[in-house]
Amino acid sequence: MHTRVALLRGINVGGKHLIKMADLSALMQQHDCQQVRTYIQSGNLVFHHTNAQQTELAAQLSALISQRFGFAVPVYLLTGQCFLEIVASNPFAQASLDGKSVHVYFLEHAARAANHTKLMQLKHPSEQYHLTDKAFYLFAPQGVGRSKLAAKVDKCLGVNTTARNANTLCKLRDMLS
Repeated sequence: MHTRVALLRGINVGGKHLIKMADLSALMQQHDCQQVRTYIQSGNLVFHHTNAQQTELAAQLSALISQRFGFAVPVYLLTGQCFLEIVASNPFAQASLDGKSVHVYFLEHAARAANHTKLMQLKHPSEQYHLTDKAFYLFAPQGVGRSKLAAKVDKCLGVNTTARNANTLCKLRDMLS
C-alpha cells in the first residue's frame, strides 16, 4: 500500500469546476483508493493505493474526475515521502508562521526553461523565492493576491503548477502522520 497526496488544480475557484469533497472522496474510494481524507474545498487529498506507478495513477484519477464531473482537472500526485520532503525543504519555514505569506507551487515537472530574469523583474522587493526541481517556494509578506510574481509563476517557469499556502501544507503533513 502506497501513501499518496493528490493536489487538484483549479477546482472550486470562483464558482467554477465545483466538486464537493464528499463526492470526490466517494469516487476515489470506488476506484481502489483507501483511507481517503480531504482537506478544505480546494482539492487536497491523502489516501492509500496499491498502484506504485504514480504517473499512471495520476492520469487515471484525472480521467475519473473528468468522466464523473464533466471537466478536466490536473492531478498533481506525490508520494507521502516526496510531499514531506518538499514541505521540509521550505526555505521560508520561519516566515510561514502566519500561514498565508508562504506558498509552495508544486511543479508538473522540473522547470528547465525557467525565465529567471522575468522572475526577478516581477518580484516585489519584499518578496523572496526559491526554485527546486519539484517546487517553487514563494514568500510574499504583502500577500499573494497583490504579488505580480505569484500571478505569473507558471509562465515564468514554463511549467504548470498548483500552489498551496503554508497552513494547508502543515495540515496535509499532519494528516500524513
